[in-house]
Amino acid sequence: MVVATVAEGAQPAVSFDGLERRTVDGLREVYVKPGATLEPYTKVALLECYVAFRKNWQRDYNRSARGAGQRIKQEDMTRIKQEVAQEFQRVFVEVLQEQGGYEVVTEAGEDVLLLRPAIRNLDVAAPDKKSPGMTTTIVTSAGQMTLYLELYDSATGDIIARVTDRRISRANGGAQRSNSVVNRAEADRILRRWADILRSHLDAAKVSKADVEE
Repeated sequence: MVVATVAEGAQPAVSFDGLERRTVDGLREVYVKPGATLEPYTKVALLECYVAFRKNWQRDYNRSARGAGQRIKQEDMTRIKQEVAQEFQRVFVEVLQEQGGYEVVTEAGEDVLLLRPAIRNLDVAAPDKKSPGMTTTIVTSAGQMTLYLELYDSATGDIIARVTDRRISRANGGAQRSNSVVNRAEADRILRRWADILRSHLDAAKVSKADVEE
């Protein structure tokens, strides 16, 4: 499985709220507040992840559904969004707190970085209908999703950075079988990559702070 970034058109150098565009390896679009740094933060507050499907995803999927039993209903979409939000929380807590040592808290503080995440344009090629047995579909991609993440100083409420990154899960060399297990594995892989990037920048800021203190 290969996860690839999809190139987008050129973006402005300065955002509508004064954030400056920065080049960050592995991320499509990053805007940062001038002079901002991650050095003060040793803890993270993680808001619930908002999840939205790609426009017309339900309609497009149902057009090709084989039989009424395979059609996606509104309750299926609600359940899938809840599962993606829960997986986001689980992966980010595991990477940041359990592996990185950044305590995940619920209250603001001078050393607390507030994360406001959203998954947009969610596109699942073979959604789990929760029907008896496991349905497998042949696809060229398990799906795609776009991360929209805002980073705030929790004490002041000032925005520090805004990140947007679109990821597509591709089959390596052509078509592949996809089901609920594959979907979750691919989602986990993409989410973990985003969490690892954030953790690496928090770690780098920590090292930079230690060097200055020495």
